[in-house]
Amino acid sequence: MSAPKLRFKEFGGDWNNKRLDSFLQRKSNPVSVIQNELYTQIGIRSHGKGIFYKEPIEGYQLGTKKVFWIEPNSLIVNIVFAWERAVAVTSKAEEGMVASHRFPMYLPKNNLSSVLFLKYLFITDKGKNYLELASPGGAGRNKTLGQANFNELKIDLPKLKEQTKIATFFTAIDEKISQLSQKQALLSQYKKSMMQKLFSQQIRFKADDGSEFEEWEEKKLGTFAMTFSGGTPTSSNKDYYNGDIPFIKSGEISLSFTNQFINEKGLNNSSAKMVNQGDLLYALYGATSGQVAISQIHGAINQAVLCIRSEQNNTFLYNFFISAKDDIISTYLQGGQGNLSAQIIKNIDIPIPTLPEQTKIANFLSAIDQKIDLTTQQLEQAKQWKKGLLQQMFV
Repeated sequence: MSAPKLRFKEFGGDWNNKRLDSFLQRKSNPVSVIQNELYTQIGIRSHGKGIFYKEPIEGYQLGTKKVFWIEPNSLIVNIVFAWERAVAVTSKAEEGMVASHRFPMYLPKNNLSSVLFLKYLFITDKGKNYLELASPGGAGRNKTLGQANFNELKIDLPKLKEQTKIATFFTAIDEKISQLSQKQALLSQYKKSMMQKLFSQQIRFKADDGSEFEEWEEKKLGTFAMTFSGGTPTSSNKDYYNGDIPFIKSGEISLSFTNQFINEKGLNNSSAKMVNQGDLLYALYGATSGQVAISQIHGAINQAVLCIRSEQNNTFLYNFFISAKDDIISTYLQGGQGNLSAQIIKNIDIPIPTLPEQTKIANFLSAIDQKIDLTTQQLEQAKQWKKGLLQQMFV
């Protein structure tokens, strides 16, 4: 018998250690499949990330697979990935959908438990241990949840009233996380939409005195910007590394730190080149090919990074390249494979307004970025808060 570290003040005493099958029972309602009827199957994401729906299929496409009607408000487990916390609670939204035998469902027995409480319990570290104990076998798909093992789990459980309060509390946190995620997505969609309208000149700003700005000029990047890429000091020569010069690779152009450093000797004996904080950096190849960032670091770049310097507004150019990324990738990289080159980027046509209009566009889009960053920070804080509470409010 034991109690959690963090608890609502109205509750006291130890939690009782009980066998799972003393408070939870399996619910199984097989489907008599009709060949030409449509059926929507569900799946469960790992790490407690909820239920998803598959595309509806006709009964004959199920073949010999046995499927079961979804029981609303039940605890549902993916037996193949239970050890990876693939657990969820069904709702009325899933009523009429089906699941295979790999997704057993459970209902409270004798009103002793809350399935929402149990869902949150099973996504804690302790809950993961429970699910691993009930999933013997090797690694990955071989670690299948055993029904008997699951039933025999001994779990610390408070009274139903405390279970309900804990479940309600975490449901409210999840709702807040969901709202922040939606806000983040909507802001990102809004920025994408506004970039398309601004760079296509569907929307134009006016000067501070209310007058119209001049027409834009289309110019190739190479006609108004200086560009250069770097290189890598010989990797086998340790004398070139572990210095105090940050060595920026294509996957690090947007970061405020690097994983590797070189020294003056490495810089002078290679094609690596120095960039300044505030320079525009473009990833030519690697997993981040086509990405762009304004450097936060004074350091050296390798051959996969292109530095772009000009008299234009860097934030304007940064947002142009973000908006043009998909077009650049689809035009110059076949199926996302291959590399971009400095020459390709230098030959890209860019619509250039006057500097005052560039500044207005840059400031407008930066204001949206600030809102996205703030929402992202709030979202991450909410997730970390929930993670900490999960470890303290369960036994």
